Amino acid sequence: MGTHIESITKLTDNRFLNLYRLGFHDRSGSEREYFFASRNPEDSLKIKTHELTPEGVCVYAITEEKQPRLVVIREYRFPLDEEIYSLPCGLIDEGETAGVAAARELLEETGYEFSEYTGGEAFMRRPFFLAPGFSDEPGSAVFGTVQLTEKPRPENEASEWISVILADKEEVRRILNEEKVSVRAAFLMMNYLRSSEEAPFAFLEA
Repeated sequence: MGTHIESITKLTDNRFLNLYRLGFHDRSGSEREYFFASRNPEDSLKIKTHELTPEGVCVYAITEEKQPRLVVIREYRFPLDEEIYSLPCGLIDEGETAGVAAARELLEETGYEFSEYTGGEAFMRRPFFLAPGFSDEPGSAVFGTVQLTEKPRPENEASEWISVILADKEEVRRILNEEKVSVRAAFLMMNYLRSSEEAPFAFLEA
């Protein structure tokens, strides 16, 4: 544990997400407190392990068409009490790789089967922290394609409200201009706008 932190106290006991209080002294010597959320059990908090392993995935999936469209979702989010635009996302289950988790989440949320694209720079897939100001959660992006089916069969949970959009560049540009969008989906959508039909994953070459 770093020299700034003197104590960690778990404040909640929830299966999926918990709140922790940090006690520390600031640079002037005053006692202060800081709060953060984590999905990890107490002994696996990143503040203790300093590991960089992905806990979730965000799936950049395009259709296998001459003019590929991007798989976008519009999902109800409780903290906002409204639907926002995003890409399919989810947590990595124990024993899964990021690619396996991406295929499972995409099938559950959209009904489409996913084929992972593994080309490009390795750093495009490494985990990055999502919101280090209040959470220790890192996530990875996974890239690939989906085959279109006449009647995809998503398997949404009862607590999920998800609409699936196959968005072309005009629609993605409209979403970015007019709608509320999650930040990591927004940056991936920007890369989609810069992609070409001939080399849809060329932006991964950096």
